[in-house]
Amino acid sequence: MNTIMKKMLLAVMGLGMALGLSGCQDNTQSNTTAAQAAPQQTYEWKLVTSWPKNFPGLGQAPETFAEYVNEMSGGRLTVKVFGAGELVPGFEVFDAVAQGTAQMGHAGAYYWKGKMPAAPIFSAIPFGMNAQEMNGWLHYGGGLKLWQDLYKPFGVVPFAGGNTGVQMAGWFKKEINSLDDFQGLKMRIPGLGGEVLKAVGGIPVTLTGGEIFTSLQTGAIDATEWVGPYNDLAFGLFRAADYYYTSGWHEPGTQLEFLVNEQALNSLPADLQAIVKVAMRAANQDMLDEYTARNNAAMNKLVNEHGVTVRELPQDVIDALREASAQVMAQQAEADPDFKRIYDAYQSFFAGAKTFHGMSEQAYYNNR
Repeated sequence: MNTIMKKMLLAVMGLGMALGLSGCQDNTQSNTTAAQAAPQQTYEWKLVTSWPKNFPGLGQAPETFAEYVNEMSGGRLTVKVFGAGELVPGFEVFDAVAQGTAQMGHAGAYYWKGKMPAAPIFSAIPFGMNAQEMNGWLHYGGGLKLWQDLYKPFGVVPFAGGNTGVQMAGWFKKEINSLDDFQGLKMRIPGLGGEVLKAVGGIPVTLTGGEIFTSLQTGAIDATEWVGPYNDLAFGLFRAADYYYTSGWHEPGTQLEFLVNEQALNSLPADLQAIVKVAMRAANQDMLDEYTARNNAAMNKLVNEHGVTVRELPQDVIDALREASAQVMAQQAEADPDFKRIYDAYQSFFAGAKTFHGMSEQAYYNNR
C-alpha cells in the first residue's frame, strides 16, 4: 500500500476508534460489550463488472478497490470481484446491483441510457469536460449529488470509479478523408458519441469490450473506439484494423462508475461505509494515474514494434462532428427533463472551468 493509502487507512481507523469511543461514554456493561462485539462482525460482498477479469486499467480499478477495502477494514469487509460474464453479462451489471444479486458493480454510465437517457452525461460528453474537470464537477460542483439522485429510484448509489483521460478516436478499416467516409460506417461507439455518429450518417453499435476484436476482425463492424493505446494494445486491435486515429472528440475524459446497492451500503457500520467511500475515491484517482503512466509506452510499442501509423482526423470532420454534437445535445435535452436539468448544471460548471483552463492549463501546454 502506498503512502497516500496508509494515510487514508490511519484516518479511517481513527474514525472507527472515534465511533467506538463515543459508545463508551456510558460506562454500563452493556455498552462496553456492544462496542467490543460490533467490530467482530464480517461482511462479504460481490462486485460485478463490465470488463474482462483483471483487464488493464478498466478491470484493475475494481481489483484495486477490493484490495484497499480488505486492508483498511482488517478483513471485516471482503470484496470478491467478478469479470464480465463470470456472474452476470457486462451489460447487466446495473440490474444485478439494483436487484441485490451483487452488492457492487463497476461499469460505465452510458451503458444505461435505455433506462435513463441522462445517464451518459456521467460518462462523457463529446467535446465536453476532461478528467480533471469531470472530477471537479462531481466532487465540488454538485455533479455527484445529481448522479445519485438520478439512480436513487433504482436503489443504486453511484460513485466515481476511475477516468481514462482523453481517448483515441479509434481504429478504422478504411481511411477517413472526409465526412462522406462516415456514411453507413458501422462503428462500435456507445453513449452520446454514438448518437453523434448517427447524426452524421454512421451506424453506432454497442458491444462489450470482449466482443470488439472478433467483431472488427470478421467485418461485423467497420471501426471501433475503445480506450487508448494501453488497452488497444492489450486487445490486439492493430491486428484487425489498419488506421488508428487520435483526435478523441467523443470521450474527452471518460468517467467510470462504482455502483453500490443502497440497502447493502446502509447495512454497514459507519466506519465500514467510510472505508468503502475512501477506497472508491482512491481507486478513482488511481485509474487516471495508471493510464497517464502506461499510454505513452503502449503507443511507442504500437508504432515501433507493430508498425502502426497514427493519424489525425481531418479538421473539417472534427468541425462537422462538433456541430452535430451540439445538435444532439439540444435534442436530448428537449426530449428528457432529467437530461436538461443535469446537462444545464454540467454546462454551467464546464463554462467556468473552460475559461480558467484557457488561462492556465491550455496556456501552459502552448508554452511548454
